Amino acid sequence: MSERNVHVNAANRPPVEDQEIEIVERKGLGHPDSICDGVAEAVSRALGQLYIDRFGVPLHYNTDETQLVAGRAAPAFGGGEVLEPIYLLVVGRATKEYQGEAIPAETVALDTARSYLDEQFPQLDVGSDVVVDVRFGEGSGDLQNVFGENGMVPKANDTSYGVGHAPLSETERIVYETEQQLNGPYGSNHPELGQDIKVMGKREGDHIDVTVAAAMVDAYIDGFERYRDAVAGVAEYVDDLAREHTDREVSVHVNTADDPEADSIYLTTTGTSAENGDDGSVGRGNRANGLITPNRMMSLEATSGKNPVNHIGKIYNLLSTEIADAVAADIDGVRQLQVRLLSQIGQPIDRPHVADISVVTADGVALADVRDDIAAIADAELGNVTSLTRRLIGGELSTF
Repeated sequence: MSERNVHVNAANRPPVEDQEIEIVERKGLGHPDSICDGVAEAVSRALGQLYIDRFGVPLHYNTDETQLVAGRAAPAFGGGEVLEPIYLLVVGRATKEYQGEAIPAETVALDTARSYLDEQFPQLDVGSDVVVDVRFGEGSGDLQNVFGENGMVPKANDTSYGVGHAPLSETERIVYETEQQLNGPYGSNHPELGQDIKVMGKREGDHIDVTVAAAMVDAYIDGFERYRDAVAGVAEYVDDLAREHTDREVSVHVNTADDPEADSIYLTTTGTSAENGDDGSVGRGNRANGLITPNRMMSLEATSGKNPVNHIGKIYNLLSTEIADAVAADIDGVRQLQVRLLSQIGQPIDRPHVADISVVTADGVALADVRDDIAAIADAELGNVTSLTRRLIGGELSTF
């Protein structure tokens, strides 16, 4: 056991790749829950930078209660219209005054939320399709003592925990990369594809099913034949992508709820289901590693929008994932590991109440052969935990 209370033990379950059934989900950039995550984290970064620019340190804040109330739209081939705007409420706490100086926290949050929506969702008119509101309670500058003032390591804001795992299974990687590529290179070349992309992976034995819900943008779809071609294009692309990550049998399904005879297809005006009855909230979607993984242990803490200094719901979920990734990348003979970090309120965040690491080793590799190296990596990552704050404010880490 290390001085940071790191424990490395053998896992008591088979690795996910050896389990008969695996389920993995990712909610894409334009899913209403992910919209809330994205806005909350963008506002968090902006507030952190505002405080650093003015006072040299990030002051106390949290923006992790952001909510979205869906609007109403009338999509139509060739282009429809938004009938009632989406309502987005950025909720949280912020320090609005420090050392006698008033701070425009709500103004910065409002401008940041609007800019994020404008940059990420080209079909969404921020001036008319969405109403953005901000309501911050007062944070306290007196909480600086737990934020690590004068070079001290910050103290945990709560007794809570974070969970991470590595490496990703084939199904997990397929699900993650599918959304990233559809909302990346593929989407850039296919404007008919909206940003609201949800991917569900299911593996039964050696058969992987990938189910994609892909919002199509009506302005680029002039009829049902064009819609059908757009859906087929997504299916072909995802099938090719999946086969880059696995030799298992793969089946791809896109927009399975479509019922053309009932004039029911996934056609949108703005590229997101938030335009028509689908509400959203921070923390209801992807975990800190970008996936929803019921075959793995997960934390229910929302990561996006929490302060990046001492909020364990953010820091330990990200740090545990980084520890797991570092071990998987650097140590041969590790098939799978899970990291659980537990904090104790008021204690330095580099000294967890316990760091529990469970490991599945490859055939012929004993846990004793890798235990010390794993503990050393965890100890080093914990010792560098404060670097997460700078990287999060700088936008170097994804939280959803």
